[in-house]
Amino acid sequence: MERTEEVSGQEQPRKVFVAGATGGTGRRVVEKLLESGFAVKAGVRDVEKARASFDENPCLEIVRAEVTEGDAKLAEAIGVDVEAVVCATGCRISWDLLGPWKVDNLGTVNLVEACRKVGIKRFILISSMLVNGAAMGQIFNPAYIFLNVFGLTLIAKLQAEKHIRKSGINYTIIRPGGLKNDPPSGNIVMEPEDALYEGSISRDQVAEVAVGALVHPESSFKVVEIVSRTEAPKRPLKDLFGSIAQR
Repeated sequence: MERTEEVSGQEQPRKVFVAGATGGTGRRVVEKLLESGFAVKAGVRDVEKARASFDENPCLEIVRAEVTEGDAKLAEAIGVDVEAVVCATGCRISWDLLGPWKVDNLGTVNLVEACRKVGIKRFILISSMLVNGAAMGQIFNPAYIFLNVFGLTLIAKLQAEKHIRKSGINYTIIRPGGLKNDPPSGNIVMEPEDALYEGSISRDQVAEVAVGALVHPESSFKVVEIVSRTEAPKRPLKDLFGSIAQR
């Protein structure tokens, strides 16, 4: 899926649906997509609140979409004018121990099935580093323990990843390290799945990678893990994606 380079009266920008569009990372994905020449359909829980938080843009459409309400409603929200979906949802830490399973597992599964209903063939999931921590021998990693205390969040995300990989949809699964709200302070390091177990990254860079996955075919059918490091050389996303083998 290549980005529309110029938008004219005859050529419309490609449209991307973003689930979780008002979240910390989702909002940045929306902004980056618009900056890159895409049209965006932002899926949110509260449409009026979202309208107040986004600047007006003729290439931005805001629709109500709740991933826990089933694939039929999601398919209706996504519509038939969308070419790709970016899932940036995530359950906030709370005492609702079923929350991660509702959002990070079943919610993502619902989104994938909605894509299949309307014929969308490109899916970008923003997941998390250490989702497969048990298999990596990282069960005592403090981050793995913390993120699984409130409802087994990482295990829920891993189950959703497995569903995506079996769906037949062209996917890119992005597993970022610890998310920072600060601007980038280093360059992106990209590794294959189950290779990184520590590190952090700016949400701005996560959004950059998510949008880059839509531009560069080298990202297709891949799971990538990303962190930011000050000593790392700056490399084009095309090269970073190209360095990761499909599995």
